[in-house]
Amino acid sequence: MAKTRPYAILPGWRLLLRDAGIDPAGVLRQAGLPADLFARDRTFLETEDYFRLFRGIEKEANDPAVALRLGSAISMEIFDPPIFAAFCSPNLNAALERIARYKALIGPMVLHLEVGRTTAMTIDWPTLTEPAPAVLVEAELAFFVQLARITTRERICPLEVCFPHRAEPAAAFTRYFGVPVKKGRAARLVFRAEDAAHPFLTANDKMWDVFEPELRRRLSDLDRTALTADRVRAALLEMLPGGAPPMAAVAQKLGTSARTLQRRLHDEHESYHVVLSRTRHELASHYLQNTELPPTDISYLLGYGDPNCFFRAFRAWTGVTPSQARMRV
Repeated sequence: MAKTRPYAILPGWRLLLRDAGIDPAGVLRQAGLPADLFARDRTFLETEDYFRLFRGIEKEANDPAVALRLGSAISMEIFDPPIFAAFCSPNLNAALERIARYKALIGPMVLHLEVGRTTAMTIDWPTLTEPAPAVLVEAELAFFVQLARITTRERICPLEVCFPHRAEPAAAFTRYFGVPVKKGRAARLVFRAEDAAHPFLTANDKMWDVFEPELRRRLSDLDRTALTADRVRAALLEMLPGGAPPMAAVAQKLGTSARTLQRRLHDEHESYHVVLSRTRHELASHYLQNTELPPTDISYLLGYGDPNCFFRAFRAWTGVTPSQARMRV
């Protein structure tokens, strides 16, 4: 399986945890992570350790609604450039677009936006090895609602909130979000169009002009240290729901030519079609194990125009059908 990207853990995490009434040292102890993690100027965690951090938070807090405490503790004092850039945005639509663009600096998530009569955002954690901890899913959605409220000084409530698991305690989550939380296929928030376009009182174009070059540089640093196969896989994770992209489209997204991409993959003893097939296989296993999506829906998420093509490919990968594989979980 492809190596995951590292994600930055900044000293501001210690302040966030303390503001949420959680002992940072206890969190690191529960997670089995280095005791000086939050004291370092800059440290990075792979996806597995990132998930361990959130499980440590859950254990240390011993509170089923701890995600709401984390969401409520978010403030502009928690200095993380991608988050601070979101606060500087003109409105929620712009903030979500910026976070989606720089999501690789925030954590192992993919943010999908649909802006129209409403603004809908769906979060996926396609780590392919294990589902994201429930507390992480809940904290992320709580954060986005808190972002809308802090920046507008209005109690903005989403039209819809979905967790890929049952929300417990249900009453606490309903009070926080303003609507009952539904169990759905993915972590999802839907906002009214007028709320998503509501001007942020914290908007600051000059600060954004200061932060954007640094954010771009950090993304470039990540890309330079990542294997080409990893970068192709990351692009495929975003592009596959729209159909299997040709190598030229992936190369364009990565800012290179198809010939250069092919050469770099060859240097790593990889090929585009092998990476595409492997990514589809891993994603298929992820969806079958961690969601209730029917195989026909999964086939479209993997970019197959015909579900029968997916069924044949899956049998070639595993020797069984998608339905048989799900029964074994």
